[in-house]
Amino acid sequence: MYKKIISLAMLLGGVSALADEAIVASVVDVTASRISKPVHQDQLLNSADSGNLLADEPGLSFYQSGGVSSLPSIRGMNDDRIKIIVDGAELTSACGNHMNPPLSYISPSQVGSTSVIAGITPVSMGGDSIAGTIAVDSLAPKFSSNDDLLYLGSFSSFYRSNNNGLSSALTASVARENLSLGFTGTIDRANSYEDGKGNKVRSTQFDRRTQSFTLGTKGVGQQFSLRLTHQDIPYQGFVNQYMDMVGNQSDSLNAAYSRQFAWGDLDTKIYWQDVNHEMGFFSSEKLGAMPMKTEGKDYGYSIKATIPVDEVHTMRIGNEYHHNKLNDYWPPVAGSMMMGPLTYININDGRRDRFGVFAEVESKWTSKWSTLLGVRDDYVKSSTGDVQPYALTGMMNAADIAAAKVFNASGHDKSDNHLDLTATAKYEPTDTNAIEFGYARKTRSPSLYERYSWGRGTMVMTMIGWFGDANGYVGNPDLKPEVAHTISTSVAWYDAAKKEWELKLTPYYSYVQDYIGASRIGTFNPLMSMSTTGALLQLENHDAQFYGVDMAWKRGLWGSSQFGEGRLSGTLGWTRGEHVNSNEDLYHIMPINVRMKLEQRISAWTNAVEMQLVDKKTHVDAQRFEPKTSGYALVNLRSSYQWQKARLDLGVTNLFDKYYQLPLGGVDYADWKANGAIGPIGPVAGMGRSVNVGLTLLF
Repeated sequence: MYKKIISLAMLLGGVSALADEAIVASVVDVTASRISKPVHQDQLLNSADSGNLLADEPGLSFYQSGGVSSLPSIRGMNDDRIKIIVDGAELTSACGNHMNPPLSYISPSQVGSTSVIAGITPVSMGGDSIAGTIAVDSLAPKFSSNDDLLYLGSFSSFYRSNNNGLSSALTASVARENLSLGFTGTIDRANSYEDGKGNKVRSTQFDRRTQSFTLGTKGVGQQFSLRLTHQDIPYQGFVNQYMDMVGNQSDSLNAAYSRQFAWGDLDTKIYWQDVNHEMGFFSSEKLGAMPMKTEGKDYGYSIKATIPVDEVHTMRIGNEYHHNKLNDYWPPVAGSMMMGPLTYININDGRRDRFGVFAEVESKWTSKWSTLLGVRDDYVKSSTGDVQPYALTGMMNAADIAAAKVFNASGHDKSDNHLDLTATAKYEPTDTNAIEFGYARKTRSPSLYERYSWGRGTMVMTMIGWFGDANGYVGNPDLKPEVAHTISTSVAWYDAAKKEWELKLTPYYSYVQDYIGASRIGTFNPLMSMSTTGALLQLENHDAQFYGVDMAWKRGLWGSSQFGEGRLSGTLGWTRGEHVNSNEDLYHIMPINVRMKLEQRISAWTNAVEMQLVDKKTHVDAQRFEPKTSGYALVNLRSSYQWQKARLDLGVTNLFDKYYQLPLGGVDYADWKANGAIGPIGPVAGMGRSVNVGLTLLF
């Protein structure tokens, strides 16, 4: 199928190049990935997951997990390997299965802008990460243009037929010229969805409520904002996990201050978040009895100064600090011989502190040449206390009793020092093309779960793992930091005015020393079913390599008073990930895929036809018994009408009700268990046809 995908992509590229008419849309240059992009209303229609706002970014894919908790992957490197920043805060998943990733703490209706930097990331925009940076910011405070009171508000609601999903958001703000007060409240909920055959995909339901209050002030050359947020997720199903989320409450504070001085600009941010999380069982779609609780806390700050040295050079220097605290414990189950009589302590007062400094210089040497050079140093220290199994005697807990003794007798304090380097250059030989190339050395230290999850019993090992594969995992205190060496080149062609068309091609290669993979240390039969086999794995360092190419294009197709304006846009992504020594495939690498969109704007109407093509997945991780998936093609339709104070959105996703399997969805444990645990566990099916409608009112 990949040949068909490439052929169709090349055909569309050729059609775009032959088009004559312009569109009213600016095409940014090859460094556009460093620029925040505003969120458009049509992006809110189809999903309650904020990750969906980034679906069109080249090189970015998602592990499908809970309905509002997908895990991002950039060019094959996922989750903790990505610097994810929400309103300036560096957040950490407080769950052994990563059911509460950073992007789950913000609803799509709250997002004002997004930014994705893949691969070679400036040192000022990320440390302790090797894949790239994702930054998501809430709607900025609104101010009056004069000293008169300004009242603004909106209400939006989106309904999705497949899972009876409903997302609603209310925003309100009152402001003067220098003072702003705002409130945003959102609700996102849905039942379990149905696949293209009309079968329910169990444990995919969710319910999330978020309230946020904002204070903003500004003066001459300076601005301050303070945001307080409370979120409650009463439940969220996870089809590819043994358990579900039965509660996740968080409170957060974000403060930002920026000021312009004669010498340059100063940006500062302070953040704090407290999370109480619980896994268990809440519906008949997945039965069981076992509580698992987590208490997590993140806080820190960042300070960055931008200093124009002269007409050629601009310097950025800064300092960051991040603290993560974690307690992960599993209360005993009454009447259970295995899960009691004590509380199982998985992470006891786990702490991870990172202190970083950086400096970079951006230089505009000529009208054609520019460079960016940066160096960064991060010091990471982690520790944890002693642990405890469910019982101190007995055969059923023998493996965990022995593992706890070994763990408690060993040293828990670990420290790493990171040295990151970035060097990029950009050359614009003409007004219609540009070349950007560079090298980056990036480092990431293991997370608390990767280092300190210690249980060796089959049951407790299966409770750890954010991979959605129904396997079992144990951490490794001796893990080394990952060090990624990345080279990349971007070549872009566009029209002289940068308004009509653009084609961008980005090949890349990353060699990761001490990549944190997994080695099989045993096998087991999930639910004692002899018809399927799971893997017991320990996290270990292996050298790995990632290589591939991203392509993005856009082209104006027509422009007239009769048919409005039309444009074609799309992306293509191809990635391979391999163990260096064995050439074995790495886990969850997205197969070659293409996204295309044909859009028309005429008067108050915006209409679009979207297509997603995904090749079959044949490169799988044999260590984890990763299933293969078939290729598929999906077609979506979308239309909207904009009045002065109202907007109507209509759409259909998976128009032809295609049955398909998610390449990064993991295994369908919930349905396999409900259907009698017979045969091997297959991959998770994607959502069937859904008719979606949204209404937004301004007041």
